[in-house]
Amino acid sequence: MYGWHGKILRIDLTNQKTSVEDVDPQIARDYLGGRGWAIRYLYNEVDPQVDPLGPDNKLIFATGPLTATTAPTGNRYMVVTKSPLTGALAHSNSGGDFPTWMKRTGFDLFIFEGKAEKPVYLWVNEDEVEIRSAEHLWGQDVPSTTDALLAETNPKAKAACIGPAGENLVLMAAVMNDKDRAAARSGVGAVMGSKNLKGVVAYGRKNPIFADDKKMRELSLIIAKEVGADMLAGSSLREYGTAYVPQVTNTLGILPTRNWQTGTFEGVDEIDGVALKEKYLIKPKPCYRCPIACGRLTEVPDGKYAGKGEGPEYETISAFGSGCGVDNLAAVTKANYWCNELGLDTISTGMTIAAAMEMYEKGYISEEEIGQPLRFGDPDAMIDMVQKMAYRDGFGNELAEGSYRLAEKYGHPEIAVTTRKQEFPGYDPRGSQGMGLLYATSNKGASHMEGDVAYEEVFGVPIKDDPLTTDGKGELVARFQDAFALIDASGLCVFLAVRYVFNTDRMIWPTRLSQLMEYTTGVAYTPAEVLKAADRVYTLERMFLLKAGSTEDTLPPRMLNEPLPDGPAKGHVAELDKMLPEFYEVRGWDEKGFPTEEKLKDLGLQ
Repeated sequence: MYGWHGKILRIDLTNQKTSVEDVDPQIARDYLGGRGWAIRYLYNEVDPQVDPLGPDNKLIFATGPLTATTAPTGNRYMVVTKSPLTGALAHSNSGGDFPTWMKRTGFDLFIFEGKAEKPVYLWVNEDEVEIRSAEHLWGQDVPSTTDALLAETNPKAKAACIGPAGENLVLMAAVMNDKDRAAARSGVGAVMGSKNLKGVVAYGRKNPIFADDKKMRELSLIIAKEVGADMLAGSSLREYGTAYVPQVTNTLGILPTRNWQTGTFEGVDEIDGVALKEKYLIKPKPCYRCPIACGRLTEVPDGKYAGKGEGPEYETISAFGSGCGVDNLAAVTKANYWCNELGLDTISTGMTIAAAMEMYEKGYISEEEIGQPLRFGDPDAMIDMVQKMAYRDGFGNELAEGSYRLAEKYGHPEIAVTTRKQEFPGYDPRGSQGMGLLYATSNKGASHMEGDVAYEEVFGVPIKDDPLTTDGKGELVARFQDAFALIDASGLCVFLAVRYVFNTDRMIWPTRLSQLMEYTTGVAYTPAEVLKAADRVYTLERMFLLKAGSTEDTLPPRMLNEPLPDGPAKGHVAELDKMLPEFYEVRGWDEKGFPTEEKLKDLGLQ
């Protein structure tokens, strides 16, 4: 094989054994890699009804054919499993350095099975594979664990691990790699913790072989120079990272504020990219082989929120900042540091705290139950809750279950803004209709990374689409979902790949990405073949979701029944009922959202 190694490392944690197996070349081609290969193996090997935190669930680390190549941003991996937060599918994506080092071990996938009797970590040095004790690391935070793992293996290796949140089975626990990068969503860190797997360390020099080495390297250099020139010319993404976005969403009236009660935040100037750059930015921090450098290396130099690390990015700012009504950027940044160190998804963590704040202010939860006041705009209480969540300390034990279960327990499920029990990212669908359809139909619960149509509705990439209209949104969302499935399968980052997946006609093939894939793998995918492959991946995920029992595509009551009270989208609700029929038709699903027999047969999934 080219691009793909065609090798899977299977780790039986129960019996402390490992084995290697080859991947069928036809499966490799039909499911592309990364996210595609992972759902193929998960679907075939895991009962969708399994207990997500039980030993019969499996945890898959998956790289793509472009991971560890010369392709700019070719440095992503997926963590795929059954989610304890949603009870359905989880596929979380991360960058940093670890994905490339993992691919260089000579394996495309790591599949973890069973449960270790005591805490362990995996050390993979190409063909030398060891399952080692991690009892001495249990209880340590992410930075300490990472340093210890590298000291015990190879300082030049890279590590992924969980923090206390994963150990304590917090339902929004993340898998952290390179200390500050996160496969964050859906509780993948809790699954890792349930298996007593503390970390994974990877080192190797087995770079994938290109089908056409010369053309691959030439095209990679051209793209890197083009994107690098754009960044140096003053790109907002390079100058501010994703922290430039709060001003954009606030202007459109879709910035989540005080648990989605409004879409505009009066303190936005205090928590945006300009403020971050002026006050705390040290320098941009790229993932491996990335010309964009959207990451932020920051430091709060003094005061009670002092710290140093990576972030915050937009989603963190919208959750802990406007979402919690906090306009103190130092506190938001500190909350971000704590999430990275403890191993928490910043979106679900921040939005769960925001839901608790609303419930406290409305008298649904008392001060005695929480152990302290918990009001919007209180930075100290917000940060305190982050730590309590990670350790399930006091009221933190309730927060650790996520906002859906929290609100349901206290008799006010309408307060939780979730789809499939997963908290919304930072775009209010009442003012971005396509995002509402995306959240409702996402295979992993509310997630912008499932097919971020905000690119068109908010940012105008590749073309601008009216965010308030419902016309054509079924087709738009389906196209973006397929495109993101393709990107996640390839091993590229969406920030670069969206530029080269779509042309202005929203066609995803042939493009620069098609050339990268062909020069790497040697497979000359036709437009029809790659569209079918992306559709196959998304549809198989849908089948897992349905068999897990998550059969309703809907949005929370606040989005459907409570119009936005201010901003350009004032008076609007999410008009999901107008968009779902078109979406189902485009997808080849029936009126209830189930893939038809004809559709499954066409994709080879019958």
